[in-house]
Amino acid sequence: MITQEMIDRINELYHKSQDQGLTEDEKREQQELRKKYIQAIRVNMRSNLNNISIQEKDGSITDLGKKFGGVKEV
Repeated sequence: MITQEMIDRINELYHKSQDQGLTEDEKREQQELRKKYIQAIRVNMRSNLNNISIQEKDGSITDLGKKFGGVKEV
């Protein structure tokens, strides 16, 4: 999970890289934080996509998460 503090640190490191550059440790920290951020976005997006249902022309409801996303029926 990504916290607001992590996002703030990502932004802080970005601005520092533009102004004066980063140390090797800061570059590694920035890469790790970016990986965590992207992973959180992917998890959130997958969850959203798995919760989409559409109504077919015949009136039936198709749960796309169950059909395509590997979500099992509860």
